[in-house]
Amino acid sequence: MNTTTQRIPVAILGSGNIGTDLMYKIRRNPLFDLRLVSGIDAASEGLARARELGCTTSTDGVEAILEHGDIRIVFEATSARAHKLNAPRFEEAGIFAIDLTPAKVGPSIVPCVNMNDTFDARNVNLISCAAQATIPMVHGVNRVAKVKYAEIVATVSSKSIGPGTRENIEEFTLTTQKALATVGGAERGKALVVINPADPPLMMRNTIYAVVDEGVDEQAVKDSVFEMVKAVQRYVPGYRLTVEPFLRGDHFMIGVEVQGAGDFLPPYAGNLDIINAAAVAVAERYASSLN
Repeated sequence: MNTTTQRIPVAILGSGNIGTDLMYKIRRNPLFDLRLVSGIDAASEGLARARELGCTTSTDGVEAILEHGDIRIVFEATSARAHKLNAPRFEEAGIFAIDLTPAKVGPSIVPCVNMNDTFDARNVNLISCAAQATIPMVHGVNRVAKVKYAEIVATVSSKSIGPGTRENIEEFTLTTQKALATVGGAERGKALVVINPADPPLMMRNTIYAVVDEGVDEQAVKDSVFEMVKAVQRYVPGYRLTVEPFLRGDHFMIGVEVQGAGDFLPPYAGNLDIINAAAVAVAERYASSLN
């Protein structure tokens, strides 16, 4: 059997910033055969780039993917509203859906935190780029000292987010906030997203506050967080601490920066890189379950 037939046929739905960046990551992964990039805007830069790279494209959106017939995995990079409509159709067609919108149809996954949980779902949600950057840090603290309250502030460059993300800001924020508890382990959470218009654009930056009980072992918390940073770096090399965890009163404060790989937008767009790298990691995990 030749290498091409062994690769898993996949498709990307959505040709905005996230879908376009993801296209580069999927194309260089030997496990996957990118059969289709589908959108709805014929003038999309993402579809133009896909055609330049020799990818099959369509402007028929979800219909093109369902009509294709042999897609095993779809990466949905459209909007929360669209995915809620598309999800049951993918399930009926037997297509495993990796949701990069904040629709929260399936279970939420952060690869280095809970990807070893049951993988029976046919639809998984990657929450948001902010969640992928900050939940590992909340989880790292919570493993050692119970987090009573977690608050995160994610700052992303205005140039790194497209209309789909802007349209989903409210869902993006609420889904992230809930996941700080359900995935990160905090009793309560709050998420704030700042869209920074600075030019030149700033790198994606995240600040994490984790309120804990008195008497915690500060060094044990630091060690746990450092381990989580290494775990994220296995699939997001540009992930790094800018402020090491330190105890200030009743809470730990942590700073994280994410530098992108520069596949589509320049390295300041770490928000694209971290959610798309997470999507690839989930797809690889799913692919291993097929063998």
